[in-house]
Formats: sequence, C-alpha cells, structure tokens
Amino acid sequence: MNEFDVFLGFHRPQLESAGVPQHLWLSLMQKLKNEVVDAGNSFGIMQLEDDAGNLTGWSVIVTTENGVDIYDSQQIYLIDHAWTYTFQEAKGYLQQVPGLLERMATLMELDVEGSTREELMDGVLHEMWKFNQTYQLGNIEASAEEKLPVWYILDEFGSRVQHSHDPSFRMVPFFYIPTQMSFTLLWPIKSLEQGDEVTRDYVENVHDELLRKIRLLPWEPADLTDISANQTEPEEAFFTSSRRNETLPDHERLEPIPTIGGGNKLKVFANYIYVKDYLKDSRFEIVENQEEADILWLNNHFKDYKTFSEDSPRKFINQFPYESVITIKDFLAIVCRRDQLEGELGIGVVSMDTLPRWLPTTYNLTTELPQFVSYFQQRESKGLDNHWICKPWNLARGLDMNITNNLNHIVRLPDTGPKVACKYIEEPVLFTREEVVFTREEVGAVKFDLRFIVLLSSVQPLKVFVYEKFWLRFANKQFSLDALDDYEKHFTVMNYREDADWKQLYCDDFVKEFEEQNPDQQWSNVMADILSVIGSVMECATSKPPPAGIAHSPQSRAMYGVDMMLAWRRNERGDKYIQPMLCEFNYSPDCARACQYYGSFFDDVFSALFFDDIEGRPILRL
Repeated sequence: MNEFDVFLGFHRPQLESAGVPQHLWLSLMQKLKNEVVDAGNSFGIMQLEDDAGNLTGWSVIVTTENGVDIYDSQQIYLIDHAWTYTFQEAKGYLQQVPGLLERMATLMELDVEGSTREELMDGVLHEMWKFNQTYQLGNIEASAEEKLPVWYILDEFGSRVQHSHDPSFRMVPFFYIPTQMSFTLLWPIKSLEQGDEVTRDYVENVHDELLRKIRLLPWEPADLTDISANQTEPEEAFFTSSRRNETLPDHERLEPIPTIGGGNKLKVFANYIYVKDYLKDSRFEIVENQEEADILWLNNHFKDYKTFSEDSPRKFINQFPYESVITIKDFLAIVCRRDQLEGELGIGVVSMDTLPRWLPTTYNLTTELPQFVSYFQQRESKGLDNHWICKPWNLARGLDMNITNNLNHIVRLPDTGPKVACKYIEEPVLFTREEVVFTREEVGAVKFDLRFIVLLSSVQPLKVFVYEKFWLRFANKQFSLDALDDYEKHFTVMNYREDADWKQLYCDDFVKEFEEQNPDQQWSNVMADILSVIGSVMECATSKPPPAGIAHSPQSRAMYGVDMMLAWRRNERGDKYIQPMLCEFNYSPDCARACQYYGSFFDDVFSALFFDDIEGRPILRL
C-alpha cells in the first residue's frame, strides 16, 4: 500500500464530508506531511481605509501574477489555528499562556496599550465570537466530556478572510491523524485574477434568508424586534423528527393488566448497582438474567414497547413510551407551556414575563432562533436583565452549558449542535454557607438547587408519587452576576468534578437553616408550591397522546430526578415572594446519595411503584 493510499485510509471520510475536491487530495497530503503553510506565497492582507485615512477593515487578495485556477491541483492551503479551547477553558488559557492574551487582543484590534490586562481579557472574551470556529470529535467511543465542542481562532491570515454571500473560497477544519494536529483547509471554488478578493461564506450551511441574517449578527448587526417572540406548540411530527422513534405497546395483548404478587416474589433484573445492593424488601428478589425477571430496571433507553408487549406481556419495565417529552429539554419546555391559562397567553409588554411562571423562558435555538433574538433584543431595549444559560437538549451534569449575556455568543452556539436558551435566574434564593467567605467580614451566600425523586406508576389514570426527602446541591463560591465562566460560582453539580468541594446537607437540616435565614418564609409553603409544579408538569405531559405526550403502558413504571431552583419574584404590590423554578427532568437519575442517606430508598420506591404501598414511607401521592 503506497503512502497516498494510507493517507486516504485514514482521512477519506473527512475529505468527502468536507467536500474537498479529489484533484487536491495528493497535494494536501504532501503539505500536511511536510507542514507546508504557504498561503503567503499566493495571497496578501490589505488594510482598508476611508478617505480620512481611518482603518475600516481588512481584505485578503490574490497576489500571484497568474491568479488562481480552480482546476490547479496545488490550490489548497493550510491555515494554522492560533488558539484552540473549550468555552470553559478560554479565560484560563488567556491568563496562563504567555503572550496569548496580547496576540488575541491585537488580532481583534483591541486597545492593547491603553487597557489593563483585565480589560483586555474581558474584551477578548466578548469579541472572540466574531472570530472563532468550531468542531467536535466524531469518535463514537469518546466520552461525553471528550465530545464537547472545541472552538478555535484562525491565525492572522485566516482571520482576515472576509464574509461574502458569493464566496470565492471555502474553509473547513481538518484533523491530521499522524500528528494529531488540526488545520483549516482553504481552496478556491471559482477562478480568480491577481487583485481579486479571497472571501468565504461565514454561514455556508444556512440557506434560509432570515436565519442567515440572524446567524450573521456578530458581523452584520440588525434590529429584529419586529419579529414576534411568541411561541406556539409544533406539530406532532416535531416530537419524532431527528429522534429515535419508539413503538407503542399492543394493549390487546396486555388485557387484563398484569397482576402483581399473589404470594410470589417479584423477580428484578437491574443493571444499576444500587438497586442490586439496596433493594431488600422481601417481596422482591434480584436475579441475574432478564428472561426470568418480572421487572426490568434498565439504565439504557428502551424503545420497542410493541415487541415487549408481545413477547413479555407479564413483565414490567422502568420506562414509559415517549417519556422523552419531559426528559429532553426542548420537549420539556413545550410540554410545560401547556399550563398557560386561557387569556394569559403571550409575553408581558412591560416585564417580558412568560408563562407558566415556574418555567424559565426557554427557546429552542434551532427551531425558534428568530423568536429568541427578537425577545433578547426587546429585553435589551427595555433595560431588562439578559443573562441566559444555554444547554444541549440531551446532556446533563453541566456539560457544554454556557452562561452569557452576549447575543453574538448565543447565535454562534447552534454551530455546536441543538441547544435551548433558558433565561438565567438573575435573583436566585441563596443559602448562606459559613465556610464560603467572600471577604473577611462577609459570609458567602451561594446558589443551590434541589433534586426530587418523582415516580410515575400509571398514565391512565395518572398516578404520580414524590419522595419526600430531597437532596441539596450547592455552589462553592458566593453568587454574583459576573465571572460567568466560573463553574463553582454558577453551577451546583460538584460530585462529578475532581477536587471540587462537595457540601452535603440532609434536607431536614436544610429546612431548619433555611427558615432561620429567611424568617418571613415557611418551608411548608415553598414545598407545596414545588409539589404543585411537579403535578402540573405530569398533567401537561400526559394531556396529549404520543408522540406529543407520555403514552399509557400498563407494563411501565418510571423514576425521574427533578431539579428545581428557587427565585425571588415580586407581586403587584412589590412584595418579594419565592417562586419555585423548574430546571429539568432527568431519566435514570443517580441515586447513590439517596441510598447512602436513606438505606430503605429503593424499598420505598419499588413498594410505591409496584404495590401502591406508601403507608409509613416518606412518599406522597400527588
């Protein structure tokens, strides 16, 4: 096998998916092998000035006498990446890598001489969304952390190539496997003469005129407040598009509903270690294979309920068909908005508040980007807080979440995959931790959230239980609306982070301290509001048939981890009150702490789900 065949063996999928013309492949291999960065031999950078001599921009032009021939096999160029980072790493790199901050500030044309180092850093972090590009690792075996999007900024040459709706070149990232290095490839898509400009399309994969206008906002600002920011529920097809479809159970095979018990133990197969170790109730027996089990308690997503009902009509499983309407973030927002009351639809003219009040305003950045941009700009025009937390619709644990008040930042995020933008809670209820000290005189008040365990045992009729004991998760630094990249200030999930302080507190102790810190608030009232929110979500989620709602399945039982935060709000008289805010519903929640705190946790869960037995147990039926 010759050298070129080896190169193609490693890189053909990249070359084809990037659309690199085949006649350029051999030259590309040679340039990659020898790290030939020779764009300067064919192109030059020009500063553009107005009549008064003021710098107005940049242009890259063809400088070779013979111009650029689209069919010339040598016309492919490597462009270096000056800076590669994840969003969470960006500030740390600017602080720690010698010369990086100054190089980026100069590239972005910031005032290096007249600014402090902190001002330069803030400026780079704000302006970088006009310069950066992104890619993700495509290895299906990579961990969720390894698959996080990587941002990069091209070198001084690549960063000067301007946008055009009728571009003359294409630029795409390329990963060279032998050296494990990334470059950007530049090649012509039309022939040019000496002096012609080298341009590219900054949003080449976006074809809708309005979406192109929005995605180009970092470079071409526009007022979009005339677009309606109101949201409507999508058609049923939305709930199945681009998702793995599910089948529904054959109810005729399930009549009558499978009976439970009868004196025999229910055999449980579980691939979750804590069920195996902590389920001690004598009515259940752990078994090691699925065939002999009555109950399958699985960590992996299950989809084929039709076959399950036909082949195993008397078995149970710990999932419901189409429960993704609450466990996937964009679906959850749609479902929750069904709770709006007649006559209360739309957005508040002055406050810009949306309904229901317990759901942070949420937009899908793929399907509702125009509405979001309009809403953002309307808030901006009214001087309202505009901090947002942007989340992938299918990840948890704080992975790939961005907190920002920079619209340019947000409109670039769809490049990294489907995301939702949720209004960040700018005034959360805080909890004072004496060990978190902001200054020598002040004690730190930190963000926290609450994890509840919600059990669904039936859709028709709706039967929902809530485990009374809840779990607290605390941030490690005093809260303030700054340092938005500081995980330990703005996030609360610390148990997956190495070396992070992880404060644990029993819920009963928390309630006592909470009421001491907030003497005007009774926890019983807050708890009643939280339970009302959970009940509303479950009613909304089962109010429509699948795929827009959770399907009825007599074989199904399910447990969800529900995350809530508390926010300060003001009523019409200006009095402050606590509003529970729903964050998310989680499939297959981590129950390690539940089991460690309360040894009977899974006995209680299984008793409620399979026997409706909650007497004397810390479980409420909604």
